[in-house]
Amino acid sequence: MTVFTLAIEAPLAIIRIERPHARNAIPVAGWQSLAALCDAIRQSDARVVLLYSPVNGIFSAGADITEFPALRSDPAKRVAFREAMAAGIEAVADLPMPVIAAVDGGCFGAAVALVLACDICIAGDGASFATTPARLGLSYPAKDIARLEQRVGRGMSALMLFSGEAIASDRAHAIGLADVRAASAKAEGHTLAGSIAANASDAVAALKCVLRDPAAPGHAERFDERFASEAFDERMTAFLNRKAK
Repeated sequence: MTVFTLAIEAPLAIIRIERPHARNAIPVAGWQSLAALCDAIRQSDARVVLLYSPVNGIFSAGADITEFPALRSDPAKRVAFREAMAAGIEAVADLPMPVIAAVDGGCFGAAVALVLACDICIAGDGASFATTPARLGLSYPAKDIARLEQRVGRGMSALMLFSGEAIASDRAHAIGLADVRAASAKAEGHTLAGSIAANASDAVAALKCVLRDPAAPGHAERFDERFASEAFDERMTAFLNRKAK
């Protein structure tokens, strides 16, 4: 069952969510395949990752609820579902290069958690976001709630989680759930990815490390080491040459 597909168009890695008959709902096998695709991206020469849906009107309906009835009576399947979903989401979060989520349609349930694992979220004209587990009598994984709170604050997280109501693109941008508002998230995502890819990839990766965990050890040493890097030497020389003209 294919949900996510990967295309490496260096310097860009493109992950597409495409399961139109199910509104891009993600089954357990889909989360597992996403983790595998992220492993492939790590081994590639991609500098930026763009995640989007080519299906009109929908980014993703979230986890595939047709698999949920089997979880009612099978504790092992519940664990397998939770672990597969976490594996896919955390694989995206752990990628060393920037990940851009371009949302041009509905983004619901676990798909919001997937977007939160990305570094930058772009909301298009038709984007809407809803965290809907309470409507099904379910909770939301703690790590995903923590990311939501980090993005939009405790009060807005409570509002989204407790109500399950959808937030349109303008509102999502205003509260910080979306970082960029554009007519077409996909088009803006390609433009932004090009701008990021034009910068030194090692420097961008170092910046992402700091953003991920500012208190982690080694940041000061990596900052100092950048001055001895080949990328700095080439780019600084080019800058000085342009300035001298």
